[in-house]
Amino acid sequence: MLLKNANILVVDDDADVLTAIRLLLKSRVKQVVVEKNPNHISALIKRHKFDIVVLDMNFNGLVNTGNEGIYWLNKIKEIDKEIGVILITAYGELDLAIKSLKEGALDFLVKPWKNEKLIQSITEILSKKVSSKHKIASTVISGSEILGESRAMQDVFLKIKKIAPTEANILILGENGTGKDLVAKAIHDNSLRKNKPFIKVDVGALTETLFESELFGYKKGAFTDAKEDRKGRFEAAEGGTLFLDEIGNISLQQQARLLTILQNRQVTPLGSNEPIPLNIRLICATNLDIALLANETKFRKDLIYRINTVEIIMPPLRSRDNDILLLANHFIEMYAEKYLKSTFRLEDSFIKKLKDYYFPGNVRELQYALERAVIMADKNTLADEDLVFSPIEKKQIRIEENGLNLETVEKNTILKVIEKNNGNISKSAKELGITRTALYRRLNKYGL
Repeated sequence: MLLKNANILVVDDDADVLTAIRLLLKSRVKQVVVEKNPNHISALIKRHKFDIVVLDMNFNGLVNTGNEGIYWLNKIKEIDKEIGVILITAYGELDLAIKSLKEGALDFLVKPWKNEKLIQSITEILSKKVSSKHKIASTVISGSEILGESRAMQDVFLKIKKIAPTEANILILGENGTGKDLVAKAIHDNSLRKNKPFIKVDVGALTETLFESELFGYKKGAFTDAKEDRKGRFEAAEGGTLFLDEIGNISLQQQARLLTILQNRQVTPLGSNEPIPLNIRLICATNLDIALLANETKFRKDLIYRINTVEIIMPPLRSRDNDILLLANHFIEMYAEKYLKSTFRLEDSFIKKLKDYYFPGNVRELQYALERAVIMADKNTLADEDLVFSPIEKKQIRIEENGLNLETVEKNTILKVIEKNNGNISKSAKELGITRTALYRRLNKYGL
């Protein structure tokens, strides 16, 4: 969307601020509405179609906590999730900025701001509304391989751009195969630590005995096989980024050891009494839902707060609209070049099968299916019979056996029909007697 076509609402109890922003924007945008009283926000949003709301964080208060701004931000999102919100405050605290971004704001500006910065922020948010090919390497984030033009991925890109230059610890949530490791690398590559090490550890795969020696290191003679000193992953990541993948799979005892390291910002190798100061940025990832992590019988809440200054949720492939075809073309081109094949043309049946499939294995499953298709192809066209999905990724259906609640019954019915049709959304929708769009809405409603 162009700036000149934008409708902007500005809410601030300072008349001078309203006048300044109105004068700045009135010749640049289609419409700018100013309002002193935040209680009128709901009525204004319902009456007008705003693209962006510029919102003050403090109204007529002596204590400037920013809670009023967060409250009205949530109200705006309840009415219209599509509206972009820019929060402004006279108090430039990092904690306040992070809190606002976690609650759904798209930018955070400190008074007095530069006019150029406000215009730039509005323009960037509006650009998200333009449907075009967005490769993170060439648009918002440099040096990454993430592809996506869907709104869900544009939100991810924007959040990466905002948090990468900070020192905030990041928790990346998402199903297996959604690309959490690529996001972690993109954050590092666009941070101030990009010239320092990026160390990845699959902590979920470490046994109790390997956990401490791998992460904390050890001195010669610390145990039977310790033939020489060895740096742990924490020390190896000094000055850079440590990425702990599958953090949700470690035991409570391992969590306690990790929490101690993060609280003290120092690590003591096995067999040593000398702590080593740490200077790292921590990024963690898990395929568990945040609600499961919050269960204190499985995961310590104090550790969640320590690793989760900001969270990024990677959407499943089935909720990424046209990204499936975008990614398919990318992988087919990549593997055609790798295996010295000519350019492929995709038949309608191939495209339909792609769009109808549920993709329980997400981008990873798509990538491997297309690699097989390219390898096995005998001609330069790909049809539906060339696309074979692996039974390895068969969707595991979690049925709530004794649920008689209407929502539970509906959820279980949808899961059974999708399983019966091997993940084919079109066939499942037809059997359920609803449209594909209606089925997708229900899948999102139940988090499937």
